[in-house]
Amino acid sequence: MANDKGTLRTCEQGHSYYKKSDCPTCPTCEAERKTTEGFLALLSSPARRALENEGITTLLQLAEYTEKEILKLHGIGPSAMPKLRKALEEEGLSFKK
Repeated sequence: MANDKGTLRTCEQGHSYYKKSDCPTCPTCEAERKTTEGFLALLSSPARRALENEGITTLLQLAEYTEKEILKLHGIGPSAMPKLRKALEEEGLSFKK
């Protein structure tokens, strides 16, 4: 059923939620998955998912990519890059040149 909140959906875990977009992500499941530690906690959910989907879960893995490669990932926007650069710098790392 559609209304001003969007379409009522139910995820595989049984959570009911409304969405206006085609995005299949359940907000309740996403909140339960959100990490509170490490560099991934600094990022928005779409940016975090983009890195996780690419298999990037550590700063050492992130340092194996160029900034251009990371920016090409769906979900990574320009606002994520300063956070990623800073996290890498704090560990003495940087993006691949």
